[in-house]
Amino acid sequence: MKFKAFLLTGSMAVASVLLFTNCSNGTKTSAKTTVTKTKDSTTTTTTEEVADTDTASIVKTTYPPLDKAKYDSLMKKLANGDTSGKWPVKNTPYPLDGAILPFKRVVAFYGNLYSKKMGILGELPPNEMLAKLKGEVKNWEAADPSTPVQPALHYIAVVAQGDGGKDGKFRYRMPFKQIDSVLVLAKKAHAIVFLDVQVALSNIHAELPLLEKYLAMPQVHFGMDPEFSMKDGTKPGKKIGTYDAEDVNYVSGFLANLVTKYHLPPKILIVHRFTKKMLTNYQNIKLRKEVQVVMDMDGWGEPDLKTGTYRYFIHNEPVQFTGFKLFYKNDIKKAPHHMMTPAEVMKNYKPHPIYIQYQ
Repeated sequence: MKFKAFLLTGSMAVASVLLFTNCSNGTKTSAKTTVTKTKDSTTTTTTEEVADTDTASIVKTTYPPLDKAKYDSLMKKLANGDTSGKWPVKNTPYPLDGAILPFKRVVAFYGNLYSKKMGILGELPPNEMLAKLKGEVKNWEAADPSTPVQPALHYIAVVAQGDGGKDGKFRYRMPFKQIDSVLVLAKKAHAIVFLDVQVALSNIHAELPLLEKYLAMPQVHFGMDPEFSMKDGTKPGKKIGTYDAEDVNYVSGFLANLVTKYHLPPKILIVHRFTKKMLTNYQNIKLRKEVQVVMDMDGWGEPDLKTGTYRYFIHNEPVQFTGFKLFYKNDIKKAPHHMMTPAEVMKNYKPHPIYIQYQ
């Protein structure tokens, strides 16, 4: 189970981590892309084939040209009347055609299929989980009818664990067969997929390339979790870890290269954050037209604490887009024992988060 704590409370996060038996599985992936140019626009069509011993699927998507005027209008709307001058973030590049943000709000269920304690994604039977996700999508559509909602499954593909393993890195890489299962579930829900990585004593340079065949798919995006990036060699769960802007830039550069190589729409990159030291030198993060960066307020607790954390570490240190995490269990542990509703999130935050995650 992944527990969150706020810097505002002066407390430390404690992680209950899992030990699994190592296994692996292979998947064959190929991509065929056609780029059609006309006088006024370019339309890209990608046919993605994913095959293994159990499943086979084809995803074919056409990406319309970016409406820059609409993009600018929606970014101003997301700022929600902010008067600090920080939002919308200035001098950011326009994304490539097919960008999801800010045209849709992403509502994601987070977790791991091996565990009922790591998040709602693995807590419920698959059909019940997808039905609940559909319900949350409707709730967000009701709270902000002007913004379509894109459902998502946010899957922890590399999990920090309590045992060092054979290489002493304290992380377990999910077998590809499990990732394939998530892709199948996502297809049923018309959802996109995020693969999330907790590197522990490994590093993002070692873990990210292993997921390339999935990230080469147009519907698969990425999340990086500083909480379990233990650069000083501390075991995960003993203290809160950290990433630097340099790490984020490595990931966004890797994703940008995949977008170019496979003629994909922009990738969404989620960076979790709930303390200042979880992300250092945020102002040096490089923004790219191929990648949309979301700083996700990942802390749990009562509404006042979540509001403070969002203000100090998300609003005050702007990058590009913002996200907000809601915990079905941890948010209601203390008085007033209340998980915020979509309407409350929309009312209370500047800028409006465009990515919502439920754990």
